[in-house]
Amino acid sequence: MKKDKILVIGACGQIGVELTLALRKMYGDANVIASDLREEHELLKGSGPYVSLDVMNKEMLHVLVIRHNITQIYLLAAILSATGEKNPLLAWHINMASLLNVLDIAKEEGIDKVYWPSSIAVFGPDSPKDSTPQHTIIEPTTIYGISKFAGERWCEYYHHRYGVDVRSLRYPGLISYKSAPGGGTTDYAIEIFHEALEEKKYTCFLSEGTYLPMMYMPDAIRATIELMEADKEKIKVRSSYNLGAMSFSPKEIAAEIKKHIPEFTIDYAPDYRQAIADGWPQSIDDEKARNDWGWKPEYCLEKMTTDMLKNLKETVQ
Repeated sequence: MKKDKILVIGACGQIGVELTLALRKMYGDANVIASDLREEHELLKGSGPYVSLDVMNKEMLHVLVIRHNITQIYLLAAILSATGEKNPLLAWHINMASLLNVLDIAKEEGIDKVYWPSSIAVFGPDSPKDSTPQHTIIEPTTIYGISKFAGERWCEYYHHRYGVDVRSLRYPGLISYKSAPGGGTTDYAIEIFHEALEEKKYTCFLSEGTYLPMMYMPDAIRATIELMEADKEKIKVRSSYNLGAMSFSPKEIAAEIKKHIPEFTIDYAPDYRQAIADGWPQSIDDEKARNDWGWKPEYCLEKMTTDMLKNLKETVQ
């Protein structure tokens, strides 16, 4: 058993729940402290220590890190794309200040490793749409994307200037059956499964031909852990790695669901999230991640759809 003590901030969010459980399996339940502003998630209860924490309170965070001899921090707390557009200044403040608090404490206390997620939201309308490369034009048009791009620069700065071992992935849209969506533009790809099972119909807030990069949560969790477990020498990108798995449109995922639920129907009522999606890539080139630390996805649309519906049916029953 490893002797690391890990703090997961934002542990009750879409990624946080499953990542916390995976880390507890690896490092031992007592060695992974889950924290969030929210009430402890049902799936986390009884699985290990939980602390109510406001990451914006730097002093409280610093005391927690020292008191528990924390060696790794996973910072997952953020306001996502669609939610962020409703209150841009709040989204900027929370997304930036939380990261700077963690980076500064990591520098002061010599934290071994820090993980902070970025997103495909860093790309904008002028970025190449197909196989968007690691290094390209980055001109985000949402406050979420702007904050993520700024965060990438801060991560690289703290690594080069202070030697902080901070690592990051640009997540595509994430799909999970264990936790609810968190206010992102790709949330339709989670909602559609719930509605297909419960109502046999779904009204999508994106148009039928909107292609976006997506990933099934087991792949995202595995990628995160593989990145963090990789030797320091292998991590060549200190801003954030492109990460890819599959790309599909609402029409394509609906067709896949219909193979399992023939009576399922879908219609389309694009809203403000359509403009956000139109500025994002349709597919991602993640060659750097594959070459540097061996990334390889396991799930395609067909395999993910089968697994999502199987697990959601069991949850409903």
